[in-house]
Amino acid sequence: MRWLDKIADELIEKHGDNEIVVSSGVSPSGTYHLGTLREVLTAEAVYRELKLRGRKARHIHVVDDLDIFRKVPVDVDESFSQYLGLPLCDVPSPDESKAGNYADFFLSDLLVASEGLHLDMEVLRANEKYRDGQFVEAIEKALSSIPEIRKVLEEVSGRKLDPNWSPVQVIEEGRLKNRKFISIDSEQKTIQYEDGEGKEQTANYADGTVKLNWRIDWPARWWMLGVNAEPFGKDHATKGGSYDTGVEIVKDVYNAEAPLPIPYNFINKTGDTKKMSKSAGDTITAADLLQILPPELVWFFILRYSPDKLLFFDTSETLIKLFDEFSELLAKEDKTDDEKHLVELCLMGVDSPTVSRVPFTHLFVSYQSSLRDANKTIEIISRTEYAGQAKEDKDIVVKELEFIDSWLNNWAAEDVKFELVDLDENKFSEEQKIYMKQLAELIDGAPEDADGEWFHKAIYGFKEQSELEPKMLFQTLYQVLIGKDSGPRAGWFLSMLPRDWLLDRLNLEK
Repeated sequence: MRWLDKIADELIEKHGDNEIVVSSGVSPSGTYHLGTLREVLTAEAVYRELKLRGRKARHIHVVDDLDIFRKVPVDVDESFSQYLGLPLCDVPSPDESKAGNYADFFLSDLLVASEGLHLDMEVLRANEKYRDGQFVEAIEKALSSIPEIRKVLEEVSGRKLDPNWSPVQVIEEGRLKNRKFISIDSEQKTIQYEDGEGKEQTANYADGTVKLNWRIDWPARWWMLGVNAEPFGKDHATKGGSYDTGVEIVKDVYNAEAPLPIPYNFINKTGDTKKMSKSAGDTITAADLLQILPPELVWFFILRYSPDKLLFFDTSETLIKLFDEFSELLAKEDKTDDEKHLVELCLMGVDSPTVSRVPFTHLFVSYQSSLRDANKTIEIISRTEYAGQAKEDKDIVVKELEFIDSWLNNWAAEDVKFELVDLDENKFSEEQKIYMKQLAELIDGAPEDADGEWFHKAIYGFKEQSELEPKMLFQTLYQVLIGKDSGPRAGWFLSMLPRDWLLDRLNLEK
């Protein structure tokens, strides 16, 4: 949590008792996913930390819904290509029963997720700000400072601008266009510009017909909203990138300071080298996220590493590890101050936790071993080293098992799913039958509280006396129990099963 402390310390030192504004912003060009949520959650984390320290703070989230519709995502009908070039807020909704326009259709998933994640952010729509005339002064300042802006963009970004370059775009026949600026009439709130055919046209810049280009819009927003800190993707933080040009533009044009930068890295699917993409559809969506992870786990995933770290996520191995690590942290009795603070931030707003102190690995194997019966699962756990945690966290465990049931049905990889199978003794060789019968005799004399380690040693002890190869000792057990060649750790798995049932099964009687 050092990264969060460092940001909060710097903001407090600079702004004292004044209100501190943290901003985030995402273009609703497609599905909101875990990668785009990193910006929103990082901003919210800074806001939460400031509030915990007793500071006045706000988290403002700007929906960039006046951005151009540039590309049809894979999960949207290709017929939407007819709307390319329109502002996102003016594109029809892919589902009018869900939202009135394209931008709100995708934004709705973020708003639902924000409730589940207990976000306390103010949502502002860029199109409303422009169309209500709130960008009038920002546009006027930009148009009166074209030489200064041109100089910044060319010197800082290192690129040569077209002679007809303008800091604004114009909505012409419904579509945003880059046009040559001619003059401004600040009394009438209009500009004169040259259209695609070279003819002079007039546009009103107080009603949203004129929009600042991105590299000017961003610093203008810092000035208008008084932004003091803002997370943004590492692509904007490159040398000569949009943050660097924004720093100079906000100073030279708007006579203000740039916010504290909080660059963040991407979130990739485990095994992928590319970031999650809205247009490609290879994402964990905001709508799905809280079906995959409880709120406290989403926060744990985001908060425990600094924003500049590349993160990976998948719904199987990474998810299991994430649950187990958070469960271990909750159960740790001698937490450091940083660990206590991390847990506090993750549980803010969570009235009914879903993660218990029993390891997730233990729970989902026990749950499947008990044929997905919650009460029997708790009975199984009560025979393990987690009996105390299961008893004290019983209500949480029951909730976690509901989540596990949904996860197994919809998200879990096949290699972690199993069910106890009907017995088919014809599948086994004579050597396998002898081995299982001998193992049953050994287990019949085991201590009542024999744990996974005891069972593992019992199985492995047959490697010298059985005709089976060591690998087959375990494979035979998986086949007789779950009909697979592999599964959960065998010793631990056997220790969870009802002893009488296990003995009958190994004797091929049940």
